[in-house]
Amino acid sequence: MGKRLNGKVAIITGGASGIGEAHAHVFAAEGAKVVISDVQDELGECVVSAINKNGGDAMFVHQDVTSESDWARLVEATVNKYGSLTTLVNNAGVGSFKGVEEEDLEGFNRVVAICQTGVWLGMKAVMPELKKSGNGAIVNISSLYGIIGTPSMLAYHGAKGAVRLMTKSAGLEYAKQGVRINSVHPGIIKTPLASTLSDEYIQVITETTPMGRMGEPVDIANMSLFLVSDEASFITASEFVVDGGWGAQ
Repeated sequence: MGKRLNGKVAIITGGASGIGEAHAHVFAAEGAKVVISDVQDELGECVVSAINKNGGDAMFVHQDVTSESDWARLVEATVNKYGSLTTLVNNAGVGSFKGVEEEDLEGFNRVVAICQTGVWLGMKAVMPELKKSGNGAIVNISSLYGIIGTPSMLAYHGAKGAVRLMTKSAGLEYAKQGVRINSVHPGIIKTPLASTLSDEYIQVITETTPMGRMGEPVDIANMSLFLVSDEASFITASEFVVDGGWGAQ
């Protein structure tokens, strides 16, 4: 067990699988008390069980990130269990691979609700406790596709781009209130979402990534680990790309 997050209490949304699961394991290993939220109850409980068996301290709370009442219940459960809340990783998200004409209103609104509105609701819900801590930190998981454009995926690009700028706005708003807020922008990562992409699409992206491979969920978790730790005490309202160099081309 490490010590970089000793004294931290962290909520990680979408923590039952993929990038969120990696965050949960990394944060717990570095001493944080971890609260995993997700709609995947069985997977979430499995992650908690694995963390606790390894000497960590974690619990699972079922949550729909688009629900304001679910956010209030999650924060309340966290504070009741651990006495405080210092850290949030807004990770929960979904993808859509449709363009301007192919996308429908229901699909567009679903992506925006989960990937964008859920991030705002999360920041709003945790802020009183994070300000109270005097040393709070939020990481909003955006995407390289929140910075650059590609054909199709209109709703996803729009929502992830919004996360980038919401992060900057909120980071500036709370810069003197003891809460730092940054965004992380993954490239192609081995996640359940990536597994829904075609083999051809994955091959093209991998071949055009300068490092010549897909990233691992832990690559993103390690970036967030730094950003929520006290090592990043002078960093806020900033974006951090973890993409093997893909977006630099």
